[in-house]
Amino acid sequence: MADTVTILGINGRIGQFAAKAFIEAGWNVVGFGRSNKTAFDGFSFVQGDAIQLEDVKRAIKDADVVVHALNLPYDQWEGEAERLNDVVIEAMKGTGKTLVFSANVYNFAASVAKMTPDGVQNPETPKGEIRKRMEEALKAGALNHGFKAFMLRAGDFYGPGAEGSWFDLGFAMNFKKRKITLPCDGQTKHTWAYLPDLGRAFEKVAAKRDELNTFENLHFHGNFVTGNEIADAIQRVVPQPYKVVNLPWWLFSVVGVFQPVIREVIKMRYLWKSPQELLDPKLDAILGAGFGTPFERAVAETTLALLPAAELEKLKTMKRTSVLA
Repeated sequence: MADTVTILGINGRIGQFAAKAFIEAGWNVVGFGRSNKTAFDGFSFVQGDAIQLEDVKRAIKDADVVVHALNLPYDQWEGEAERLNDVVIEAMKGTGKTLVFSANVYNFAASVAKMTPDGVQNPETPKGEIRKRMEEALKAGALNHGFKAFMLRAGDFYGPGAEGSWFDLGFAMNFKKRKITLPCDGQTKHTWAYLPDLGRAFEKVAAKRDELNTFENLHFHGNFVTGNEIADAIQRVVPQPYKVVNLPWWLFSVVGVFQPVIREVIKMRYLWKSPQELLDPKLDAILGAGFGTPFERAVAETTLALLPAAELEKLKTMKRTSVLA
């Protein structure tokens, strides 16, 4: 009989790509959210509010594994993110289930070039402090209350259909004007996670849960590349050379006066100035040799999903199908 996974936050980017990976691997998948906005089949949907303990308990009652992919807009993190986290911990207590949490790089100081699972976490911002406290609470819950908790840490997301990431809101924001927009200096490396691959990593970690400790801190390496490398990979897809321009951060500062979310985005700009690489031989071994989509193909698939219709028509005319060969 197939194992069952519940995805808390099925409508989010992690939730959807993790769900697809579990479905493909043959799991019974349950998706939890306030409403079902997903555009694919293959899972059972449970409606509820993640702040309500009984709703979360109902969603995970038949699950062997729970993916914690709940998230909030940047300007709502203070207080609310930890409240949601505490509800999940309370629901997991005494269940013997395994929870896999979508962790990020905010926990580490900008000076940490090599982010390893055993590295010291000294957050650069209040957002990082929140995430560190959330992970500490999950660890304490697992060690003291009868469930397993794995932190699966990854960098910035990108992928086809993954709108709301720095790839589409940054690099691709001016594709209609035939421009590639760099949110960075072009030379500094940055950590990225191609979402189809990250989704599969969630499934592979969940499948190995019986071989892992009560608490695990796992780092997904993904792609550690410069802005220029991404721009070059985009150029190999588009039907004609695009102009490469820099993101007008000064404009963000102006808009941030009126937009709380933009203000919070600006506080995280240090991530574009600090080359920080996620390293973890243990997760690499779980994923296995040859895991992951080649970088250029991943960028090509993401780019094609974001190109305006007129540019796609040009590609057809030029018979540039080889970009995904």
